[in-house]
Amino acid sequence: MTMLVLPIPLVTALVVGFMALRLAISRERPPAITVMLFAFAAQSLIVALVQYYGLAFLRPVQPVTASLIPAVAFLAFTRSFIAPLHPARDSLHLLAPLFTLFAVLFAPATVDAIIPGLFLLYGGLILVALKTGGDALPLARLEAGRQPQWLWTGIAASLILSAVSDTLIAVALAHGDPAFRPLIVSIFTSGALLAAGLFALSPNAFGSDTEKEPAAPAPVAEDGDRDLVARLDMLLEEEQLFLNPELTLSRLARRLGIPAKQLSAAVNKVTGDNISRHINHFRITHACAILKAGETVTSAMLASGFNTKSNFNREFSRVTGLSPTVWLAQQ
Repeated sequence: MTMLVLPIPLVTALVVGFMALRLAISRERPPAITVMLFAFAAQSLIVALVQYYGLAFLRPVQPVTASLIPAVAFLAFTRSFIAPLHPARDSLHLLAPLFTLFAVLFAPATVDAIIPGLFLLYGGLILVALKTGGDALPLARLEAGRQPQWLWTGIAASLILSAVSDTLIAVALAHGDPAFRPLIVSIFTSGALLAAGLFALSPNAFGSDTEKEPAAPAPVAEDGDRDLVARLDMLLEEEQLFLNPELTLSRLARRLGIPAKQLSAAVNKVTGDNISRHINHFRITHACAILKAGETVTSAMLASGFNTKSNFNREFSRVTGLSPTVWLAQQ
């Protein structure tokens, strides 16, 4: 009896493709994330068809579609956390596959250097953006804490790992070891795409805001920072915006009619905290009142704008110096 064995790239294509289709139907993720997953699945499918099923006519297509992967991932990242879609600006990233197509047609010897270079470039750009900290991601949900940075660090690392696998393939071919190519593709490339797809499934791998910020007004003097934070605190207290787990820096800035960067800088100067920690002070204070009223820790967590117990416990301990159960026992 012959057992059906599927190559790893095809398995990756099926898994990631199913995830993308499910998200597209349920609309649980922004379109940019879904498009990224479909691109990952399509590339894995093309790799399987070329490497394992001998469809040679797709071989020139493979590097062109591969060059789309890092560009699509970078656009998904920036659309999720930094700024809404800007067609004129974002269409410039189509130069990556166009340049790769030109190389395939007129300078095929350079393709093995172009593809890893693109993966390294875009992976590096994501890491540089993440290094600046949470307040540099105005569309990230404040409740998510540092999870967006961790998740997209994983996706960026997966892109860089793909670049490493492409380089290993080129070295193997240069040394006359083509037999290693399928193994490298299976272990590294497919694994990297699958890992990136799994990271993208997390609800904290994307933001929740797509509206445009107002144009930046004239710079506010530093002595206005305290007034600005006071306006923010009054808004939070009066409307209890902090109870919304979808709250973002961008939304708060729009309510105050100022740029997100100005609000973030003012909060940091006045309180020494970033905007996420400042909001969490309000949330934990609210949670303490609910706990005193006799509610459970889980009820207090959900009623105070938190979605995950790990974030709630961490922030509760940071603000009060105690875990929720220990704090409650001392009341």
